[in-house]
Amino acid sequence: MRWGVPIAAVVVVGAAVGTGPVIAAVQGDPALPERTAQQLLAEVAKNASRAEPPAMSGTVVETASLGLPALPATTGVSSSPFALLSGSHTLKVWYGGDDRVRLALPGQMSETDLISTGHGEAWLWQSGTNTATRYKLDGPAGAHAIPTPSVLPTARTPEDLAGELLKAAGQDTAVGVENGQHVAGRAAYQLVLTPKVATSLVGKVTVALDGETYIPLRVQVYAKGTAEPAFEVGFTQVAFTTPAPENFAFTPPAGAKVEDKTFGAGDGGPGDEVMATAKAGQQAKAGARTHGTGWGTIAELPFSPENLAPSTPSTPSKRLGAGKFGDTDPSKLADSLLKSAKRVSGPWGSGRVIESKLVSALLTDDGRLLIGAVTPEALTEAAGRR
Repeated sequence: MRWGVPIAAVVVVGAAVGTGPVIAAVQGDPALPERTAQQLLAEVAKNASRAEPPAMSGTVVETASLGLPALPATTGVSSSPFALLSGSHTLKVWYGGDDRVRLALPGQMSETDLISTGHGEAWLWQSGTNTATRYKLDGPAGAHAIPTPSVLPTARTPEDLAGELLKAAGQDTAVGVENGQHVAGRAAYQLVLTPKVATSLVGKVTVALDGETYIPLRVQVYAKGTAEPAFEVGFTQVAFTTPAPENFAFTPPAGAKVEDKTFGAGDGGPGDEVMATAKAGQQAKAGARTHGTGWGTIAELPFSPENLAPSTPSTPSKRLGAGKFGDTDPSKLADSLLKSAKRVSGPWGSGRVIESKLVSALLTDDGRLLIGAVTPEALTEAAGRR
């Protein structure tokens, strides 16, 4: 729910991808030993079952080109979920083991860092406001599955996204392997997932796996009939070595405002955000349902103007993409999208359709949102199913 509409295409794709039948590997530069799709998927599953990520550091760039109209610009760090709709965004990551993690989201004139020191505490540093918040962790950081606060919703790595894309199984996908790929200077295998569903807007999804560690280095989602990815998350630089200890140390600079909070203590910390988000998700799930399966999956849930209202941990909103939007009113961002909507009607009633390269959304006048990586026609047909 926190990610909401901006990555609806990715979420729907993630619920749709299956391992499917294995086709012959596409031959390229034989930089790596040949592996079948089944062998590579087994390696990915093995990595997913590990207790924590391997030691590494790198720079991740996320790029979206969904073909949507221009949105109002947000100020400061690109922290809004709506920022995922267009442009490129950079994330720097460090994993040091022993609960030492650092994520940095640079902006034009500022930077936001989330640092887990491995000593029972985590720091959130926002240079734009000169604010440092120290979160006390009751137990190991891994036990809390520390979330990225709403100021870091774009903190997404290829491994995160690939895990969602590969976790589901089905028979509506052809899976192939390409050898000879190079990502961030490393030889890689590339899984190619091709939908077999006529109503899907997705042409293919590629997942590049490091040839040595089998860790996802890049994920690309292509719309049908396009040669360039509409959505991409990938490393531009990566090193699978233990980062220097100073990367996980933090001392607030002189003059910074320092706050202390406890995870899940009801004082506005990230634990409270998790509980508020979970509650909002449960409320939405209670009235939600799905149509179709695999790549043709369509999600339907209640939707009304109040979904666009701001929310706080104490009063969670049901709105999609709940979080901070810098100095930009989220309703203005939504209005920009709705201006491009097309009026539609049928036996089910009437509403507005928003189209992009990878996702379509139908807002019905009777208070429903139908969304999926499918054609608008598939949405209007689903709207008539009661």
